[in-house]
Amino acid sequence: MKKITVAKGDGIGPEIMDATLEIILAAGAKIEIEEIEVGEKVYLSGNTSGIANSSWDIIRRNKIFLKAPITTPQGGGYKSLNVTTRKFLGLYSNVRPCRSLHPFVSTKHPVMDVVIVRENEEDLYAGIEHQQTDEVVQCLKLISRPGCEKIVRYAFEYARQQNRKKVTCFTKDNIMKQTDGLFHKVFDEIAKEYPEIENEHWIIDIGAAKLADSPEAFDVLVMPNLYGDVLSDVAAQITGSVGLAGSANIGEECAMFEAIHGSAPRRAGQNIANPSGLLQGAIMMLNHIGQSDVAEKVQNAWLKTIEDGIHTYDIFKEGVSKEKVGTKEFAKAVIARLGQKPQVFPAVHYDKNIPMVLPKYKKKQPAKKELVGVDVFVHWNGTSAEEIAALVQKMNFSEVKLSMITNRGIKVWPEGFEETFCTDHWRCRFKPKEGRSFSKADIIELLSRASHLDIDVIKTENLYFFDGVQGFSLGQGQ
Repeated sequence: MKKITVAKGDGIGPEIMDATLEIILAAGAKIEIEEIEVGEKVYLSGNTSGIANSSWDIIRRNKIFLKAPITTPQGGGYKSLNVTTRKFLGLYSNVRPCRSLHPFVSTKHPVMDVVIVRENEEDLYAGIEHQQTDEVVQCLKLISRPGCEKIVRYAFEYARQQNRKKVTCFTKDNIMKQTDGLFHKVFDEIAKEYPEIENEHWIIDIGAAKLADSPEAFDVLVMPNLYGDVLSDVAAQITGSVGLAGSANIGEECAMFEAIHGSAPRRAGQNIANPSGLLQGAIMMLNHIGQSDVAEKVQNAWLKTIEDGIHTYDIFKEGVSKEKVGTKEFAKAVIARLGQKPQVFPAVHYDKNIPMVLPKYKKKQPAKKELVGVDVFVHWNGTSAEEIAALVQKMNFSEVKLSMITNRGIKVWPEGFEETFCTDHWRCRFKPKEGRSFSKADIIELLSRASHLDIDVIKTENLYFFDGVQGFSLGQGQ
């Protein structure tokens, strides 16, 4: 018997959670339920996180969290509970299977069975943003080696456990050579450990186009957070409906399972909502806690219900569907088919004998780190690169000189183009002459000179080599 934490959520949440629990308990799930309240009522009580501290204690104690959709009130500084939960509990892997249910659910892609494994903790979702000038704000894209290794290894282990044949990596490392470049590099390293699984890499834009056009070309997809957030919804929708997709959020200690759709408050209390998305999340939960026999029974019964034409309003279609049912009636139809297998869809079989091997991250030997210069970012309201170069060159001293100025990444000095549009945000790169070392004392001297010249420095970024490899980008156009 496994104790799990359950939150029934808001809107249609209580209805679809009741239906989901009824189905999995009827199938023989060996679970004990401990319920907590999260979401709108908690937010409106004055708790901006939407969850009480006592509820966190319950989730952390039970390790497994089955959550219905919640409503986050608009405005008021309320934080996304989903994002908070993923980060606090270290739920680094978001797993979303997207499978076509053709011909019973309309789709342009009848042959589609894709699983998107999305990094869940970092990338732009670190949420570190600053307004730096009147015209420019920044958001820091943070990609770590531990984050890459954990998510890429999870994707390959998932493929191995689920008997899938290929893992595809999506990045934009032709542009973001440091951040996305690290993700791609780690993918290539770990792929070598799984020679039985095909691997490939696509640039995200053409990869997304291929996914939308020919999803049957893919099997398991792994990618950084933002790309995965966007493409998992795209993939779910082109299977036929976002409302049918479930999601797992997996960490080293805890895991959360949910539907990917929202709380749909306009549909609440009418016994019409489709519980399939949350049920899919619960099936993933059963697999995760070692009750794969129950998961298999539920999934096959659900597929049999769909192909028998027993449909809720959202997927009901004249000439295809046989009966339009409500939430409760759909649950009873699935229960009635427990032990049966689909005839049109391939029956599901979960291999119970292949464990995932997910070792804890081990830090690598630190690289030799050499400081070779500094980027000084300046707020200046002029538009002439030559003028700001003349001003900033007054910061030069001994053998430390201004070597380049960029504006929004484009090199504008030396030898810039007059046609390049410039904002008030300038990156001024200072480097020592060849053969001379560079130190943090040199940075302090540069900043001191900027202060005396009344130059508005808004940030600095140190330039390093790691084991002789350049750890910073060139200016576009260099």
